[in-house]
Amino acid sequence: MMSKSIDLSPGRLLRKAGPPRKLDSFTGIEVHDPRLEEALSLDEVPSILYQFTLHGEGTIWDASRDRLIWSDVPNRRLLAWYPDGRVEVAIDNTQFMNGNAVDAEGRLVHCEHGRRCISRSNADGEPEPIVTHYEDKRLNSPNDVTVAQDGSIWFTDPTFGILMPNQGSLVDPELDHRSVYRFDSRDGALRRMADFEQPNGLFFSPDGRTLYVSDTARSLGEIIGGHARDTHEIQAFTVAATGELSERRLFCRTDHGYPDGFAVDERGWVWTTAGDGIHIYASDGIRLGFIPMPATPSNCCFDGPGRGRLFIAAQSYLLAVDLRA
Repeated sequence: MMSKSIDLSPGRLLRKAGPPRKLDSFTGIEVHDPRLEEALSLDEVPSILYQFTLHGEGTIWDASRDRLIWSDVPNRRLLAWYPDGRVEVAIDNTQFMNGNAVDAEGRLVHCEHGRRCISRSNADGEPEPIVTHYEDKRLNSPNDVTVAQDGSIWFTDPTFGILMPNQGSLVDPELDHRSVYRFDSRDGALRRMADFEQPNGLFFSPDGRTLYVSDTARSLGEIIGGHARDTHEIQAFTVAATGELSERRLFCRTDHGYPDGFAVDERGWVWTTAGDGIHIYASDGIRLGFIPMPATPSNCCFDGPGRGRLFIAAQSYLLAVDLRA
């Protein structure tokens, strides 16, 4: 039976401070467009920062505390990596946390498969549910979350966490759709913005005028009406000042696997995970290059505007790629 207790004891050390090691047998960065060399040295080799998660997810840079936060979903832990190299348990015995974000006030926001909710850490570090239902029906299993420039919280709600027992619990969905939502914490309004087969990662462009969402029904191999759902793409929307979405369009499809979590840099380039590594696309959808990974990555993030690192969660690994200034 799933325990309801949450261990908030800070600082349980998993890795002592110290330098990382470089990834062995790295085959090199593939460049498909010379623009990529503005951001990456062709001699760059990823660094291994940590290597003992079961399924790393939900990378986010926590600027106010100068640390990287990420989830180890099946192990039910939220972890923290610090620039001196140490790794600590930030929250133990979570309810299968997945995606994470930092809100406008610097508080951590989480997707929880176990409680099927969006939660937010309070002043004591305890995650408190803030979104649990849509139109009086329980959410499916919130997967990824991001915060818009106006402070609203956007999240995806596929069914992964209620289909796989090592990601949550096996229950029937109450909702007959899988959607992207916008939550305004000022008035508590929750709006259903768009429907997908299985929405997964989401992120805004730097100016906030484009929302990208990955759809990864391929990961389940579902058969609906005699046809396999093979969606493995990122779609884009134009975002109005009021938050409405329009001009839904295909942005990209990855060659191997499916685009899971991703990040968008200051240039507007999309750095997305897929079955074999990190695929990089310019804002015009042109593929710029590829960084192979030693395991299937699930999410990535940057260490803040003007900083110089890409962090990648890839199953047991937490890796970093140093970028050009």
